[in-house]
Amino acid sequence: MITPNLTPIKEILSTSPFKPDKLKTEIEKISVTYGIQVAINALMRIEVVLGLRKPTLAIYDHTGHIIGGGQKYGFTIASALKDLFDITLILNRPITHSDILKWYHLDLSSCKIKIIPLPFFDRFQSVHLDPARISRRTENPFHIISKESGNYDFFINNSMNEKVFPLSNVSALVCHFPERRPKDYFYADSYTYVIYNSKYTASWIEKKWKFTPHVHIFPPVDMDPETGDVQIEKENIILSVARFETGGSKKQLEMVRTFIKLNRRFPDEWRKWALVLAGGSPEENSYLLRVKETIEKSGLGNIRLAVNISGDELKQLYKKSRIFWHLCGLDQRDPALVEHFGMTIVEAMQNRIVPIVFDGGGQKEIVEQGVSGFRVISTAELMNASLKLLHEPLLFKELGASAYKRSTLFTREVFETTTRHFFAGELEKYRQL
Repeated sequence: MITPNLTPIKEILSTSPFKPDKLKTEIEKISVTYGIQVAINALMRIEVVLGLRKPTLAIYDHTGHIIGGGQKYGFTIASALKDLFDITLILNRPITHSDILKWYHLDLSSCKIKIIPLPFFDRFQSVHLDPARISRRTENPFHIISKESGNYDFFINNSMNEKVFPLSNVSALVCHFPERRPKDYFYADSYTYVIYNSKYTASWIEKKWKFTPHVHIFPPVDMDPETGDVQIEKENIILSVARFETGGSKKQLEMVRTFIKLNRRFPDEWRKWALVLAGGSPEENSYLLRVKETIEKSGLGNIRLAVNISGDELKQLYKKSRIFWHLCGLDQRDPALVEHFGMTIVEAMQNRIVPIVFDGGGQKEIVEQGVSGFRVISTAELMNASLKLLHEPLLFKELGASAYKRSTLFTREVFETTTRHFFAGELEKYRQL
């Protein structure tokens, strides 16, 4: 976004008596030289500088109608900043304040919700509005969002949608991973700041988008047991929490097969344990059917699926479980299919569950090898790490305590404090011409 020299305006505002004609002349000069949007931005900033109104901020998410960790990231930004800004949540499909409260336990009733439909995507009858469908052969349907962004002092694009050009005075793109390479309607490098969720994501922004992002803020995770009781009784449960992606990228099938092998090779030990796979899934999911068929063919009664369960049910599973498996990234060549961070891993650690996770992606930034859990590169290593825990009870206890300590780096409180500190600093600069 072009920023004109506002020194003459600053001098006009500080002159007594104030002369509105001179201000009008300077704004007209800006309009002629830089365009009407830049002139509007200058006037908006003057209003904030003079204290005539509360600064405005819009948070846009084209996936905001879908429950997920990335969406929670954006709504939690709103929670952190709602006292500093007059906030509007811009979405393309309808949701309500009650939905946000139910999904994420966030009260954003003080924030406005503005729904801007994108007719281009209606023809696909798809829940996800995929920016990859847009090319130079079509008009960019996200231009309407770009235009809307010019109505606010600050604009945050939470959905890593690089096809939205920011027109606000201050803008930020939240990138959970750079899914597409720079091509048709690429505007990621036009934002004032690019915020990233992990060092893994930052490294791929540099590789794919060819610039260095600016601000690192880990995602917010708040799955601490409400009782705060460190003596919660655990059961012999291995828990996995991840969406049942139709492409199988979360590797539930590999975990089921591994658990079956453990039961067949070491029946006396592992028949006392249960594997619970929890996660969301669409109604039609061929991958989930394959997982179910594999479980049924095994004949084992200690593997359970917990599909589309409530948040309260999930919390109970976290409280009871002792080991957490997460293999997203195993045998993957596409970096976009390796876990970018791993919020469910942190959720498990907050409940003193020992994580055994794939050694790749953002998971390396969460689990310290042999200190707060184990990182593995194969199902064979997954088996060995799990057996080690069973055979060394003291290590089990030590890793659980270390996992909890490590998880405190990724709490919602830390996220909101970091977010508020950054944007409060930007707002202070914004108030100074």
